Amino acid sequence: MAYQALYRKWRPSDFNDVYGQGHITHTLKTEVETGHISHAYLFTGSRGTGKTSCAKILSKAVNCLHPVDGNPCNECEICKGIDSGSIMDVVEIDAASNNGVENIRDIREEVNFTPAFTKYRVYIIDEVHMLSISAFNALLKTLEEPPAHVIFILATTDVHKLPATVLSRCQRFDFKRITPDDIIARLKYVAQNENVTITDDAASLIANVADGGMRDALSLMDRAISISDNITSETVSSAAGMAGTNSLFEFSDYIAKEDFTSALLLVTKLHTEACDISNICQGLLSHFRNLMVSKTVQNCNGLIICSADELKRYKERADQYTITKILECIDILTKTADVIKYANNKKIHLESAVIKMCGVKNTDKGTQFYPAAEERIIALEQKLQEIIENGIAPANSSLVPKTGNEPQAAASTEKKTHVIEGSRSDKPLVDGTFGLWPEVQEAVLNYDPPLYGVLANTTALIRDNKLVIVTDNTTLKAFIIENERYKSLYKAIEEVTGTKIKVSVKCTATEPKAPSLNPLQNIISKVDEFNNGNNN
Repeated sequence: MAYQALYRKWRPSDFNDVYGQGHITHTLKTEVETGHISHAYLFTGSRGTGKTSCAKILSKAVNCLHPVDGNPCNECEICKGIDSGSIMDVVEIDAASNNGVENIRDIREEVNFTPAFTKYRVYIIDEVHMLSISAFNALLKTLEEPPAHVIFILATTDVHKLPATVLSRCQRFDFKRITPDDIIARLKYVAQNENVTITDDAASLIANVADGGMRDALSLMDRAISISDNITSETVSSAAGMAGTNSLFEFSDYIAKEDFTSALLLVTKLHTEACDISNICQGLLSHFRNLMVSKTVQNCNGLIICSADELKRYKERADQYTITKILECIDILTKTADVIKYANNKKIHLESAVIKMCGVKNTDKGTQFYPAAEERIIALEQKLQEIIENGIAPANSSLVPKTGNEPQAAASTEKKTHVIEGSRSDKPLVDGTFGLWPEVQEAVLNYDPPLYGVLANTTALIRDNKLVIVTDNTTLKAFIIENERYKSLYKAIEEVTGTKIKVSVKCTATEPKAPSLNPLQNIISKVDEFNNGNNN
């Protein structure tokens, strides 16, 4: 015999063999056993959940010569004839290709004839939502009052497309997505009978990819068997053209470390190995969904289908992320998945998503890493708290609620001086040129070479027990504050002078008008304005 696909070979033969639809099979068995058979049934649910299988089992059960507890015996000539298709009293119609009114008129004429071999003539109309409006109208009267020997079983994945007049004439059964546990159990049962082995990780991966559809799960298992009789998660990934579990964890590690170069190389590697870009994107989306659950749910065993070791890996990886960063990655991947569907070069869009997830953006200072809003806000709050604690932003600051009795700060007429947070001087220094500035610059070289390079063409002076850095570089202040480079500067000053001192930056160049600021920059600007007014 020619090879038969697993989903056909292992199609359920009775209601007891149907996985994950106990609420439906129990009712159907009871109806058959008691003889309370409806004239019209409607089976609705997502693909691969057992609608057509249950329709065929029901057609056998109502006609079986020796039913057993509402199940067909599968041994009598009627059951065997229906399975082989030799009994013409059970008719299966594909409404996707037979959706015209003339097809329904043929049925209306046939129902008047009694069955040739069976008790009931059964019409199974699959994808019934594909019927035309005129076809539905032609079916209505027959559907409502068919002859006693006729049963209609309608099956559809899109029940919302059916007219209400059809819905009201049928006994409706909603098929649920099959749970991963049920799919895993069925896969192991089939593997055992097919003399192949399947690991728990591989069965879990197939169940996740199948998304509640048993037919999809068996089809993927069929492809995996063609690769190896020992089915592992790597075998399944290869058969499905998707990134393996280890590759997905590599991705999330690179993204957490903002290592976009390694992430892009991994995309290229998987693409070269014939992994489908759409599948990689969907795999990453599922991976970050699991990270989201691991991050937010303490006991997530029932929410993430995987082994105990893999669940531990998810927990550890989730600790590298904030929940905001995970949600940001999910949003980027969701939008990318939509774009990829219609793109000619899918790889480019996935590479773009990787860059975005790593936090790389183009600014006026070039390509830089741009942290998530939550991280920026937390960092800003910490800086503001330090400013207040160090006495630079006292009670009359614009950052503190006002009582109405605070004195107004005098307007400064001097050139703008930017104050960088620091502790007040332990020892008073003499106003004038700061002669130890070259030594401070050399000390900075030990802590932060890039900062040393930026300070190379600057001078410094002491004014009112404060060190003022004089420069014509308008971006110096921002450079020192970014990535907390001021800490290296304070270490160098304390190392050379043996004391702590407040530091400010005085720019001798005319600063251009600042562009519109985002909310976080606006808060920083207010702090600067207040400090300038206080310090001058």
